[in-house]
Amino acid sequence: MKIVIVLALLAIIASLGSALFFMMRGNHGDASDALQSRRMVRALALRVGLSVALFLLLLLSWKLGWIQPTGLPLQ
Repeated sequence: MKIVIVLALLAIIASLGSALFFMMRGNHGDASDALQSRRMVRALALRVGLSVALFLLLLLSWKLGWIQPTGLPLQ
């Protein structure tokens, strides 16, 4: 389960980096600017989708008992 979580976090970071790349690259004002904007929006939407999916996976994993909380004990 830890590997899946780490891979999901890496995919989220990669998607965010991709959006940053498309944002920094496209400021030319021509037709390719619209394509760069579309790619940036798609990368950010993918990041949001991956984040929501990871959150739901964590909740489901906790509910099914695949992962256990290991926080500090209450006193």
